[in-house]
This record gives sequence, C-alpha cells and structure tokens, in this order.
Amino acid sequence: MASFVTRYDFRVPGGDAAIRQEVYARSLEQAAYVDAHGHDAIMLSEHHAAEDGYLPSPLLVASAMAAVTQRVPITVAALLPNLHDPLRLAEDIAVLDHLSGGRVSFTLGLGYREVEYALFDKPWRTRGRDLEAAITTMLDAWATGRVTPRPFSDPHPFLLYGGGTPAAARRAARLGLSFQPQHSDPALKEEYVAACRELGREPGIVLTAPAGPANVFCAERPEEFWERWGHHLLADATAYQEWHGDAASHVLDPSTTVEEMMRAGVYLVCTPDDLVERIRSREVRLVTNHPACGGLPADPSWTSLRLVTETVMPAVRA
Repeated sequence: MASFVTRYDFRVPGGDAAIRQEVYARSLEQAAYVDAHGHDAIMLSEHHAAEDGYLPSPLLVASAMAAVTQRVPITVAALLPNLHDPLRLAEDIAVLDHLSGGRVSFTLGLGYREVEYALFDKPWRTRGRDLEAAITTMLDAWATGRVTPRPFSDPHPFLLYGGGTPAAARRAARLGLSFQPQHSDPALKEEYVAACRELGREPGIVLTAPAGPANVFCAERPEEFWERWGHHLLADATAYQEWHGDAASHVLDPSTTVEEMMRAGVYLVCTPDDLVERIRSREVRLVTNHPACGGLPADPSWTSLRLVTETVMPAVRA
C-alpha cells in the first residue's frame, strides 16, 4: 500500500551545539522506535561544508543506529566515494556490514557541490572518471580480500548508483550496479536497461521514488503546525534549493514563504485521517518522515512520528 521511511540529514540552522546534540540523541531514540514499530527503512545522506552542519559522516550515524535497532534496513543515499580513500571506505563499509548484520545499503553518487571537492582537495573536472575508479577499487578489494574483513554480505552490501542523467544510467550499467534515478523520468530507466543489455549484463533493480510529497508530517491541527513550525521546513527547503538551483528533483521546493510551501505540497502536513485517505487513494505511496527537518524541536517531531506510526500505519496495513 505505502512504504514508510524515516530520514535524517541533521541540518540545524544557526549551528547551536546544544540543539545539534539533542537532535543526534533524539535520532537514536527514534531509530529504535521505528525499528520496533515496523517502518520500512531509515535513510541518511552525506554532505560537507554546510553552514547548518548537514551530516558529513553517515557511516558513523548508521553504525550508531544499527546498534540500537534489530531489523529495520538503513540506507545511505547518497554516499560520495570521491571524497574518501576507496580502500579505507571499503574497510569501513565491511565493518558496518558486520555490525548491522547486512542491514545497511548504499547509493553511491558523484555529489553536485564543487565546494565539497575543494574542501578535500579533490579534482572536480575528472570526477566522473575518478568515481568509476574508486568504485572499481572497492569492488575489487572486497572480491579479492585485499581489505579485511570481507563483508558480511556476499559478495558485498547492496549497492546502487544514483544520478539524474543518461550518463549516470550508463555508469551504473558499466559498474554492474543497480540504479537509483534522481527523478522519475522513465527515459533514465530505459537508458540503464539498454546499457546493461549492450554490455551483456542483466539489469539490476531500478529504484525510482514515486510521485507525491517528498516529506510528510502529521498533526491534529495542520494549520497550527505550519504557523508554529513552518519556518523550520522553509529553512530546509531553502537550503536545498540553494544547492540544487533548477536541477530536476522531486524533493525540491522553490517556495520563498511558508504560505507558498503549504500550497506547493512538497512538504505535506496533514491530519492522520487525511494521510490515511491519501495513501488509500494512492496519492501518497511513500511516506517519508523527516523528524529533524530544519532543526525541528522534539515535541512536533515526536508527535508527527507517533501519529504516523501509531495511527496511520495500523489503519493502512490492517
């Protein structure tokens, strides 16, 4: 009927250390909660040189979340190999694969912010070629035992390649990886499948996000939620827009005011009953909780997550 995913990027506008520490601690409590209540996945991402402290170390957080959960899959989407030493990254992923019992998967990507490459003194112009070399090094290291331990998963954790261009689709095929398009253009899937066939490879999974809101929040009084907490959602949307510009992605909202966001629907705030009906009508097929969106405080964060988990999920899964 619908998938339920909880994502964290740990943006905290203003950089308050106490708020950031609370958000990190809360995320571990919420990870244990969604694990116990049957959510489908927890999603983390990687970015660097962000004034709001966007998560730069998803493997550390994934390890912490794996330690407080038992069954929920954890996905890092996306992980940026060009900003790491590939052999050290292969080691860290292998250890995390053992710690989690194979529950952590990875979408590998180029990244799209030149400032991140500059931070690590990595070349921007050759990033595509460098990425293919890094991923090939990782795959070879796991296959040959060049790094130890070998992964818990055989032959390695589940890997996708992510991107929003035909070149990305062809790169996924060349690397023998599954593919996660950045947006829902069916031509990208066709490009990937065709490239796999040309290489004599069976295509992997193509994981495309369904149409619908990118972030979902539940509240008994949505207008009050927007009035009190909408500025957190606007800060999140504005930061992503500044990074992406006009790039096509279903997660982007170019709104400049809370009122515009309410109408746009990329960030959806609705009652539990309304969300149940939207799921049943197939308007919403992916419920992406964002409990720490823009530094959202604990009360609205927990309230939204509990309404989704304890009211909406039982209703649509009955």
